[in-house]
Amino acid sequence: MPQVFGKLPQTNQPWNTIADVQSCDIDDRHIYLNCGDVHLKLSVLSPKLIRVRMAAKGDFLPRRSWAVNQEDDRWEKTPFEVQQTDDLIEIQTDQIRVKIQRRPCRISYYDSNGQPFAQDAEMGMGWRVGQVAAWKKIEAEDHFYGFGERTGLLDKRSQIQTNWTVDALDYTSIDNEMYQAIPFFTVLRPGLAYGIFLNVTYWSEFDLGATQPDVWQMSAHSLELDYYILYGATPADILDTYTQLTGRMPLPPKWALGYHQCRWSYESEDVVRKLAKEFRDRQIPCDVLHLDIDYMQGYRVFTWSPTRFPDPAKLVGELKQNGFKTVTIVDPGVKYEPDGDYNVYHEGLQNDYFVRTLDGHLVYGYVWPDKAVFPDFLRPEVRDWWGDRQKILTDAGVAGIWNDMNEPTLDERPFGDGGQKISFPLDAPQGSPKEGGTHAETHNLYGLTMSQAAYQGLEKLRPNQRSFVLTRSGFAGVQQWSSVWMGDNQSLWEHLEMSLPMLCNMALSGVAFVGADIGGFAGNATPELFARWMQMGLLYPLMRGHSALKSLAHEPWEFGDRTEQICRQSIELRYQLLPYLYTLFWQSSNTGSAILRPLLYEYPNDSKTYHLHDQVMLGSALMAAPVCRPGVEARSVYLPEGVWYDWWSGNLSELPARGRYQGSTHILADAPLERMPLYVKAGSIIPLQPVMQYVDERRIDHLRIRIWPGTGEFTLYEDDGDSFEYRSGAWATTTYRVEETTVQIEARQGNWKPSDREVIVECVGVGEQQFRDDGRARQLEFAATNLN
Repeated sequence: MPQVFGKLPQTNQPWNTIADVQSCDIDDRHIYLNCGDVHLKLSVLSPKLIRVRMAAKGDFLPRRSWAVNQEDDRWEKTPFEVQQTDDLIEIQTDQIRVKIQRRPCRISYYDSNGQPFAQDAEMGMGWRVGQVAAWKKIEAEDHFYGFGERTGLLDKRSQIQTNWTVDALDYTSIDNEMYQAIPFFTVLRPGLAYGIFLNVTYWSEFDLGATQPDVWQMSAHSLELDYYILYGATPADILDTYTQLTGRMPLPPKWALGYHQCRWSYESEDVVRKLAKEFRDRQIPCDVLHLDIDYMQGYRVFTWSPTRFPDPAKLVGELKQNGFKTVTIVDPGVKYEPDGDYNVYHEGLQNDYFVRTLDGHLVYGYVWPDKAVFPDFLRPEVRDWWGDRQKILTDAGVAGIWNDMNEPTLDERPFGDGGQKISFPLDAPQGSPKEGGTHAETHNLYGLTMSQAAYQGLEKLRPNQRSFVLTRSGFAGVQQWSSVWMGDNQSLWEHLEMSLPMLCNMALSGVAFVGADIGGFAGNATPELFARWMQMGLLYPLMRGHSALKSLAHEPWEFGDRTEQICRQSIELRYQLLPYLYTLFWQSSNTGSAILRPLLYEYPNDSKTYHLHDQVMLGSALMAAPVCRPGVEARSVYLPEGVWYDWWSGNLSELPARGRYQGSTHILADAPLERMPLYVKAGSIIPLQPVMQYVDERRIDHLRIRIWPGTGEFTLYEDDGDSFEYRSGAWATTTYRVEETTVQIEARQGNWKPSDREVIVECVGVGEQQFRDDGRARQLEFAATNLN
């Protein structure tokens, strides 16, 4: 039987701490330290990346199949120097210096200016039965970001962050464990940034000064301490290195950047057809319709209801003709049906694909189909089987998979009977028998490996088209398989405000394709709340409206004409921005960069940005200050250094009286219900496409390049938005540069050619010029008037 939901019990035993360095051995990649029974290994993987492993029992654990993408010996060899004295061992790369004190063994790191960071505290590293830990000093100006999906404010200093995936239904701003568990964070202070990735899949925890104000601690239920320390000048540098380790987001189809509409549930074909017609009749852009659990037959995964959805291929085909893609939910629980003809269950049982207890019994729990069993996604053959099983969906034309309930979530009794959440037994074997993994070690990986199965299966089933995958649960590296949403939020102003730091910390954890349910999943939004949420939602990398079964309808037209118009305008602006947004996704797929960014990402040396949780950057050009409280029609906005323009003020002849500001400063911004404060940095270049009802590259007959006077550069990325041909060179980039009012356009690069179109280059407030886009280089001059 499954056990009541939980982790390994905590212990109050005292810690044993690492003792003196007795000997040191060095090769071209590693430094091996013998500290008696304890062995320490430092691997120099790049000039700014060091891996530290402590084996409390002397032997290092073998590499797991689910470990980080980049093995130690696959990094290019990094030159480093080692100097030894009786007291110190010093390791020098061209970016950092590592000092290892011999008696007792303690490690400190220094940047090229001699600034210390991540210095071992008094206890250094330690262990006790079933646990390992490390303690490091907190400098006065240190601030802590990332940690995956977290509620509350942006900076997590003085808090405790636990890494264990749970179904966080009805979460609040003080909840800790969430759907995602990503043991990675960045520490920032003016002039310096570093990251820590705790490479442990077991339960783990970060105490960021909650117990000792000047010490942070990481601990894990593991036999080995294994962490990477990443140095960088900026958070972007840290993410670049981190995503080399854990993987990068693949370029999604462009339609996935459009507006998604979802509800638990659109319960029949007729309801879905009516929904699609409403969007088109009302001229509200939308690309994706999601089908929740009621499309299935009795909630059996990989089935269609013969009464609610009798002809799914016809329905999905009709939706496709009207510009909609269809995404279906998939849960991991497979209905336990030994006496029925449900072949998913029987195939899984016959091939022994389901998780079992240590003594060989099936692990089961209760989810939507009632009693259910669960695939072991840690095994590659199970992932292959599950991915192939998606064929019943893709054969009907489904273009994406939405993975839910994959923390995993299950109850001890049928839903509605008042049972408790339970977990697989922690000693249940998972993964390849040769590796010997247990659920205690792999619990946090369940959602990630389910997402991997979905992604790889879709690549096989839809080999010529990019697909969309969405997951609720995941671990470090989930970005290479799936987008993520923030789970079951509520229709509350607090949850509207909380979504920004949650999404920004996810981005700072390497997961850029993220969103929160617009309008709130549970409860009933007011017209004002829904309007403000849609304005904020146009900034989300994943823009999806979603609501729960017992909520009132939450489609954009359900709140009256005024709110409907605000929603339409917000979604239209999203579609206009798609060339800019798609380029940000391309950048992220190559460097791991954040798409939705806290201001500290762009201004890491400006301490005024460190606590700003209700202002965000979309890329490096656009800065938004959404309204997160009812009845508010003006709000304070912080503008960092440089010149900023009000997005909504297109006539610079009216400036600076309206819309031109010199940072660093705070302003009081007008924010009537129809307008979210939105600002553009001087020198920004933002490509805009025409308003469209759905993504279709063939229908773009002109492209507007809006340029705000100043100094700046932007490289526009384009491809067909749907196929994998970009991987073999079918892409195009065009670099635009501006110096005050002179615009340089470089010749288009790459083998992809857009459809015949006009390009309108608008120097905002000055004038515009237009030409047929033939890919040639150009220089455009605009009269510099009314700019002082």
